[in-house]
Amino acid sequence: MTDLSSDVAALGDKTLLLLDDDAPLRTRLGRALEQRGFEPTLVASVSEALSAVRSHAPAYAVLDMRLEDGSGLKVVEAVRDARPDAKIIMLTGYGNIATAVQAVKAGAVDYLSKPADADDVVRALLAKIGDSPAPPENPMSADRVRWEHIQRVYELCNHNVSETARRLNMHRRTLQRILAKRAPR
Repeated sequence: MTDLSSDVAALGDKTLLLLDDDAPLRTRLGRALEQRGFEPTLVASVSEALSAVRSHAPAYAVLDMRLEDGSGLKVVEAVRDARPDAKIIMLTGYGNIATAVQAVKAGAVDYLSKPADADDVVRALLAKIGDSPAPPENPMSADRVRWEHIQRVYELCNHNVSETARRLNMHRRTLQRILAKRAPR
């Protein structure tokens, strides 16, 4: 952490917009980024983010992709228009190639899957254009990735087990057993 904090301290403008509708994640990540030297503004919706960008365009932005009132891509475009030199990172629990391409085309410099570690976010924000990202220090296990995906689909199906099982092409009882277990490490 100290290494990254000194890199952040060397920056001129440390303003950062953090957009996420998950309040605990937003608060935790905001605190962690502040401890590393950034000056974060925390917002929970696309409308709040657009208002924050209009009042003061940040040098950095960490944006969630899917929100209740729209897409984080709208905010990427607003930040790009207001401040073309801003570095924007997209965070999402819905990681797939199509949305990653969409985010980069809109102007994001990197795309991270949730849950993202604060150090990974800072590394992505400080990376030079064209640098290859280092492999993650503590990648999620395959079981954890699978569990996260199942949880996300279950959430998108409004906690309907039958619909989730159908979309995952899985037997309903198998899904119920998986949902009853704790998250793997």
